[in-house]
Amino acid sequence: MTHDHHDRDTVVVERDSSATGMILGVVAVAVLVVAVWWMTLGPGGGNGTTDGDTQPVPSIEINLPSVAPEGS
Repeated sequence: MTHDHHDRDTVVVERDSSATGMILGVVAVAVLVVAVWWMTLGPGGGNGTTDGDTQPVPSIEINLPSVAPEGS
């Protein structure tokens, strides 16, 4: 008994479209931009020059009176 009709299954191939590589690339660029900002303009940059003024900033002391308030 021969069959002329062949049973065929439909195969659908879906590609992973989550764009994981693109997301990692954007995160890497953002980290790089933050690191460059930190080293050049941010708190980690420092001023890079000295003008010879190495005296500490004087502190200001405030002495509040220790008088108890009058009772009401």
